[in-house]
Amino acid sequence: MEVPRTTDNPVDDPRITLRLKCGIHTIFLFVMLDWTFAKVSEELLQILLDRYPNGLTFSVGAEPIPLPEGDVKVVYGIPRNSNGDLSHGWKRLKVEDDDTVESSKIADVSAVAFALVDPELAGNATFDVTVPQLEEYDEEY
Repeated sequence: MEVPRTTDNPVDDPRITLRLKCGIHTIFLFVMLDWTFAKVSEELLQILLDRYPNGLTFSVGAEPIPLPEGDVKVVYGIPRNSNGDLSHGWKRLKVEDDDTVESSKIADVSAVAFALVDPELAGNATFDVTVPQLEEYDEEY
């Protein structure tokens, strides 16, 4: 298991990469360890609006679902399986908007699910991430 980087260690690079996952999408986002989750959410929402103006797709071949309009909260999840097996699902990462990436102990290149929800329903968020199955690809090659 990788040890999270810290801003206290002068050898550590203060940037990490997050693999933010929702539906069939994976957004690689470079973040600073001292960024708050409000800043991460702001960056993510801007990327989604720029890159996916028609919405997000939740399964291969499906039509995109439009991004929510108005007030939206980004809720984050980490893999239930500590070895990184994403097929076991996700559990909510308990962070507030003013918590920093460093305080969350997320390691570099970690997979982090996200859900876009109404702020009043943030406690009931579920993570819909499509995990590719290797068997699907074995037949093609």
